[in-house]
Amino acid sequence: MIKTGGENVASREVEEALYELEGVAEVAVFGISHPHWIEAVTAAVVPKNGSALTAADVNAFARTKLAPYKRPKYVVVTEALPKNPSGKVLKRDLRNQYASLATDETGRRRPTDVPEKDEPDGRKQT
Repeated sequence: MIKTGGENVASREVEEALYELEGVAEVAVFGISHPHWIEAVTAAVVPKNGSALTAADVNAFARTKLAPYKRPKYVVVTEALPKNPSGKVLKRDLRNQYASLATDETGRRRPTDVPEKDEPDGRKQT
């Protein structure tokens, strides 16, 4: 379960939606620590052989299938997912590997991480 912006997101639900995208061989959805959202929904996607799948393709598809708070804030296209000897995806390794996606060197939010609310910092106007 990923806790993002006060909402709970089931990684399996997001994974099942992304598997519907043509060109996806494997996908793992996990949360990474985020200074504003608590955790940011993040997807690591392995494209099928010969597929020219991009992070932009995954984001565009997610917009058609998922509620805004369930959409991955970060998408990484990779050649393989880390697995244990029995074939289970090691999400803890993915969390560690991609932890720096949510912040810059000073610990601030990256400018590409756009809040989905009214104000630039993500808070509603009062």
